This record gives sequence, structure tokens and C-alpha cells, in this order.
Amino acid sequence: MPELPEVTALVADLGARLRWRTVEAFVPVSFAALKTFDPPVSALVGLRVNDVTRHGKFLDLEIGGLHLVIHLARAGWIRWREGPPPPPRGRPGSGPLAARLVLADDGVGVAGAGLDITEAGTKKSLAIWLVRDPVEVPGIARLGPDPLSLEFTEEVFASILGSAGRAQIKGVLRNQSLIAGIGNAYSDEILHVARMSPFKPASMTPEETAGLYEAMQTTLREAVARADGLAASELKREKKSNLRVHGRTGEACPVCGDTVRQVTYADSSLQYCPTCQTGGKPLADRVLSRLLK
Repeated sequence: MPELPEVTALVADLGARLRWRTVEAFVPVSFAALKTFDPPVSALVGLRVNDVTRHGKFLDLEIGGLHLVIHLARAGWIRWREGPPPPPRGRPGSGPLAARLVLADDGVGVAGAGLDITEAGTKKSLAIWLVRDPVEVPGIARLGPDPLSLEFTEEVFASILGSAGRAQIKGVLRNQSLIAGIGNAYSDEILHVARMSPFKPASMTPEETAGLYEAMQTTLREAVARADGLAASELKREKKSNLRVHGRTGEACPVCGDTVRQVTYADSSLQYCPTCQTGGKPLADRVLSRLLK
């Protein structure tokens, strides 16, 4: 799933490609992905793309006075086309193509170029909204503060942790209503940098809060810097190659050399280093334990 650093890079890449271009068509191929009907997608025809921004993990294409908002979910992605699109194959919605943005011949770029919004796999959760105001999207209306904004101070972070009480810190970092933009991968990375167990209660000492805040800022800002200037096609590879523990079960921790371990849930998993984060003690993997009974 693309998280704050990748979505930030997508905003920069797509903004450079789309800004001031005129929309010829927006075609929803998977109708389940389109969550709104008013205004209709036909309202985009002839309008110019004014800007590309983000809200947490949500992409926001400001087109005329409308906002085409995209949440890529777990397996969605954006693919740029340099020329006119080929016709969709097979039954609509049966393949990876969820929607297509086609740009007009307006003297700025190649006519027919644009975006293909895709989603791999059979579990479809990618979502698209066309709204007049981004806060009409329920997920955006519920978002917490952006961790890289100037307003997100250590004091704000401490207040969030204090309100979360005994909740596990891994879940707090991933909760979009508390902090916008951090997902499964970067929460693992932040906690590894902070040398903190994912199961630690969110309410912690001022010293622990300061260390975790610094780990969050460093991890996210370094990831944003690495992704800066990369095209959409390069972002997945860049992210994967620079993760320290997430997705690296069984490999050596780059800090201490211990084996990276995993805890599996019904629909996700987390990775951590026992030596760096849990005092050398492996965490109980409840799913694996059930399988071994």
C-alpha cells in the first residue's frame, strides 16, 4: 500500500504531468470503485487540472472546481500513459484497470496521454470519488493531523499518545483518525528506529515520546527525500529496497544482525527485530500458534 512518502512523490510526479492539462474523458472501468454519482464524471470533460495534492494517503486531483479523489488501498497504483490508451480487454471490471483519465489535445502535451488507475488481485478496495469539496469524502473528513506538517509538534504527538492510553502503539501509528498517512510498512520502520515494541502501550514517558517523535520525523522525511523526483513506475521498487524490517521476515536486522521476526494477523502482518525492540524476546505469533496446535 502506498503511504505518505509514496503519495507525496506521486503528487509531485502527477502534478508536473497533469497541471494545466485539459480533460478529454474520465472513464470508470470498474464501477464498484466509483463511490459517487453527483456530480457525474462527464462534468470533468473540458475542465483543466489546476493542481494535484494529497490528504494523508488520498490523492486529490483538483479539476476545474471539482476534486477527483483517489485512495489506492492495498493493491492500487497509478500508471502514466504517454499516448492514447488501448481499448480495455475482457469484461469491464474483471481486469486490473479500474479507471482511465484521458487528456485532450490542448497544445501542452500528447493528445490521449493520461492515467490508468489499476488494482491488482481479486480483493478490490480501491476507491474513487468525484466531489465539490474533499471533506465530502468520509475518510478525509475523519483524518487526523499530517505528521510532516508544521503544526504536528512533539506536544501534539504527546497529546495523541496520552489520549490513546493503553492502546498498542503500532495500532495508534496506523490509525488514520489519529495520524494521517502512516500505514503498516512505515509504522514497522518507525518503531524499529525508535527501538520500541509494536505492542507497547501508547501512553509512555516524555523521554520515550520524544524518541518516538524523532524516529517518526526522521523515517518519514528520509523516505520522502529518497522518493523525491522519482516517477510513479519507480516508487514501489525504491520503497521496498530501503525498508529495514518490514517485509524482511527471516533476514538479518541491518542494525544488530538478529533475525527479523513476524506477527501475523487475519489480513496483515508486522515485522520487528527482537534484539532492537523487545529485549531479545520474540513476540507471540497468535496465528502461527493456532496452526501448530
